[in-house]
Amino acid sequence: MSNATNITNATTPFPIFDPYDYRCNEGILLPVISEYTWSAGARCFLYLLGLLWCFLAVAIVADIFMCSIERITSKTRIVRMPDNNSTEGFRELELKVWNDTVANLSLLALGTSAPEIMLSVIEIVGNNFVAGELGPGTIVGSAAFNLLVISAICIVAIPEGDTRRITNVKVFGVTATVGILAYVWVAIVLLAVSPNVVEMWEAVLTFLFFPLLILVAYLADKNFCIGRKKRQTMDFVGIGMNDVQTSPVKSVEDGKVDEEHRPLHPNSEEDTEILHLAKELGRIDDLPPEEAAKMVANKIQMEKEHDRGWYRINATRGLTGGRKLIPKVLATFNDLYERIQLPEDERSEASKAVTKHVDHSEGGRKPVIEFTAAEVAVMENEGKVRVGIRRHGKKDIPVSVRVETINGTAISGEDYKPFDQVIKFDKNEELKSVFIEIVDDCEWEPDEFFFVKLHLEPEANASLGNLSICQVTIINDDEPGVLAFTKPSFVIKESGFRALIPVGRTGGADGHVSVKWRTKDITAINGKDYKGGEGELLFDNQETSKCIDIPLYESNKAERDESFAIELFESDGGATLGKLTKCIITIVNDEEYSGLVSRIVNLTKANLDALQLEKSTYVQQFYEAMNVNGGDLESATFFDYIMHFCTFFWKILFAFIPPAQYLGGWPAFLVSLGVIGFLTAIIGDLASIFGCLIGLKDAVTAITLVALGTSMPDTFASKQAALGEKTADSSVGNVNGSNSVNVFLGLGLPWLIACIYWQVKTGEDFAVPAGNLGFSVILFTSCAVIAILLLIVRRFTVGAELGGPVVFKYICAAILVSLWVFYVLMSSLQSYSIINVKIGSS
Repeated sequence: MSNATNITNATTPFPIFDPYDYRCNEGILLPVISEYTWSAGARCFLYLLGLLWCFLAVAIVADIFMCSIERITSKTRIVRMPDNNSTEGFRELELKVWNDTVANLSLLALGTSAPEIMLSVIEIVGNNFVAGELGPGTIVGSAAFNLLVISAICIVAIPEGDTRRITNVKVFGVTATVGILAYVWVAIVLLAVSPNVVEMWEAVLTFLFFPLLILVAYLADKNFCIGRKKRQTMDFVGIGMNDVQTSPVKSVEDGKVDEEHRPLHPNSEEDTEILHLAKELGRIDDLPPEEAAKMVANKIQMEKEHDRGWYRINATRGLTGGRKLIPKVLATFNDLYERIQLPEDERSEASKAVTKHVDHSEGGRKPVIEFTAAEVAVMENEGKVRVGIRRHGKKDIPVSVRVETINGTAISGEDYKPFDQVIKFDKNEELKSVFIEIVDDCEWEPDEFFFVKLHLEPEANASLGNLSICQVTIINDDEPGVLAFTKPSFVIKESGFRALIPVGRTGGADGHVSVKWRTKDITAINGKDYKGGEGELLFDNQETSKCIDIPLYESNKAERDESFAIELFESDGGATLGKLTKCIITIVNDEEYSGLVSRIVNLTKANLDALQLEKSTYVQQFYEAMNVNGGDLESATFFDYIMHFCTFFWKILFAFIPPAQYLGGWPAFLVSLGVIGFLTAIIGDLASIFGCLIGLKDAVTAITLVALGTSMPDTFASKQAALGEKTADSSVGNVNGSNSVNVFLGLGLPWLIACIYWQVKTGEDFAVPAGNLGFSVILFTSCAVIAILLLIVRRFTVGAELGGPVVFKYICAAILVSLWVFYVLMSSLQSYSIINVKIGSS
């Protein structure tokens, strides 16, 4: 198109310039103003920026669209089942209305494919019902990217040594077969039956393939005609969030959870898991209950099975700085978070080593200095005792600490020589040792002790750790010793899970000795309140203290005051028994601990309630739209802030869409679908004009820029699903279903609309040039067959579609990515007539 139009006549000898007649200005909605004076470079930059910005907008509104679909598909009904144990003779069950497969292939597939479908429909209508290249090209290009590139990413994303396999093979077989046949059908329509023309019956049949696909997949899911029908477990369905059954949580005006203690009686498996984890984390000192609640909610969310829609929403929010569906745990508590991810038996072993979790280094900004042990012992005749000091935290600077001795029962000068020195750690030096001299006399005397203490110098920019005082015990070296309890009774809190009862060795520590012990019930019952019996305690040479370890069992009693006894009754190795050979252990409730557990449970349930996709209100929508990371600023990243700033306008605008909880989600569904349609029309114009400005044809723009932009949320969603799920169904298993829906709705619906229009207007069929589209379809179909065969080969060699041996999985991923590059390259060469494969009649 020329830059100006010259119009001359007898009365106007000078040319007249039309400001609306310039290169690349033909779109359905854009441009809205004249860009005649704009430079091509500025237009390219602005249109690319606008295209990326609108891709983010579509991702955000698609989030709302998916939440409305979740609300719709979570519809349930109440049925009565006979129950002889019930007083009414029946029990009521809340059962789902939607089948999983039907939901995934209908509304859920529509949610993930809505931009591509709407773009194809809008292009037909906006072009006066003349076939275009952008919509159909995006359909095929997205299918190619989804099947080839996303599958490759999922294969290599699985950690080394791990695999993921598709479990619902029948449904995958149906969708994979139909996904291939769908594009074969398009090729037949365009090239064989009626070349370059779509007849009415072809459009109707293409559209009707969509409900037929759902029916066939449903029958496969129900094992229809494939053997005995499995009994289905009636459960909730949807995006995977509505299975969170939580008790009501009282709130106060500032939105915080009511701190009143409520009964901790679990009424579901999830409640039981929450209570168990809350009790476990409640025993850890200095762990804020808010962070403990995040860990529990994170654990609960990670253990659930989620479908692709849930992962798509979470991925979209990760890209746009929105509220995540999995609470983020602060880096300071990563070690605790990793521990609760372990199996329960491994967690219980790891919990024994957990004491305090105070970050004295302030996030690695300060050096931390402490002793390597809280207590050391030395034989009187050894002459010196070694006391270890370690430095951790910030290590790249030198630091000093003063070490001095303090009298206990041992007297400075008589039993040991005083020590008071400054110890210097060089850069990156972690361990130091100090040696304190012990005075060896010829008199027998009982064991004595003194202390060694750390002091920071005034100018030192460092912190002391938990072990800033060390007790040194001087042991008489001539006798095997006397064994006895250190106290006649101990009060043990139930929250400790175990009673550690110390037995001391005094009057000597020479040689290996042992002592036998046994428990005796008083009010506490062995096997019910504690695990007792008999045992033997062994002391090594020079060892002066050992503990009898008695496991305790939890009790749901509101008041607990139960006792049992431990008795020492036989010693060996020359040691004798002292006066305290019996000890009474009393188990009591820990009220502070119970209150902490209750708070963690309440906060966890509040967190899980907040993650319900379909329960937001207008107030919540605007609050989350206006705040980065949905208001969780503490766990927000720098990327979250940047993307929140970039998408702030869209978030505020889309907060006006009705929340999904109103009227069963249908208002949100319809309004968000309309918004997606409007945005895809703008995207179509932006992509077409940008492609024109840089010299790209619509067919190439569609399979590259537009296809990648609309598929980006699916890419992150599939990767998260591959890592988060135990199977491959939610990652690569649903790709073929989405591709089939793209054809049957993305091509079938606009074809049907255009056929009706031309039949009513002229009585003719709808003309669709088969050239570039037909070539692209045949090329993709060939690549798709290879990709499906590759997944089948992996199934029979590796045993799974995803993961496996490192070399083999990278080879498979490279093959898939190479197929996509080959598809894009050959389609582009065909579009520019660099290669000229004859497709259809001219």
